[in-house]
Amino acid sequence: MIDPRAVIDPGAEIAEGVEVGPFAVIGAGVRIGAGSWVGSHAVVKGPTTLGRDSRVFQFASIGDAPQDRKYAGEPTRLEVGDRNVFREFCTVNRGTAGGRGVTTIGSDCLFMAYSHVAHDCIVGNQCIMSNCTALAGHVELGDWVILSGYAGVHQFTKVGAHAFLANNAAVTRDVPPYLLVAGSPAEPKGINSEGLKRRGFDAAQIANIKNAYRILYRSGLKLAEAAEQLRALAASQPELAPFVDFLAASERSIIR
Repeated sequence: MIDPRAVIDPGAEIAEGVEVGPFAVIGAGVRIGAGSWVGSHAVVKGPTTLGRDSRVFQFASIGDAPQDRKYAGEPTRLEVGDRNVFREFCTVNRGTAGGRGVTTIGSDCLFMAYSHVAHDCIVGNQCIMSNCTALAGHVELGDWVILSGYAGVHQFTKVGAHAFLANNAAVTRDVPPYLLVAGSPAEPKGINSEGLKRRGFDAAQIANIKNAYRILYRSGLKLAEAAEQLRALAASQPELAPFVDFLAASERSIIR
């Protein structure tokens, strides 16, 4: 299952049934879960943990040093969940000592060709980063976030669960959950209703989320006033709780 032409450090831990292609490089401190596959010429550096059933395609670079001029070789790491796919030329960096010290990726995500996850990012579950998308350092993505081609997210920015970033979107401020955003700089264009339908939200829940969007973006209320109304609605509409929690936790301010 491991091609003899692969270069594997003795300090790497590779579980039963992992397949490694020719000329792949796996460094010290790398742990790869059962059922995973690392393609030819892919590079996985450590300390990095790849969960079960991961797929790393040719020429991807996973777990190398952060692209941060302040980084001076401190021990940092990358932690990746299960069933993630990293396509060709995808790059994912470890954390920095000045940040969290770790870059974290959940499970069941797809990182298409040339996508980039920078140091200290947190990526949730079921996320999709399309071709040539990029997260700067310290970005946080909630679950089920989709980035269309060439979208980019500014450092320290948060993107809430189920948000959809249209192609070429340039996100410079926090994106609340459920939103569809587009433009440079990115602006709210509505809610990701199609994505919510696919994930099992019923018509009443989607209507409530649309109403919350109108309160936040179309009512003319100040942000604090809109947040107060949403907080009251969330008591009987639990699907709005992520909206309310996100607004309370936002540090960069939200796109508006």
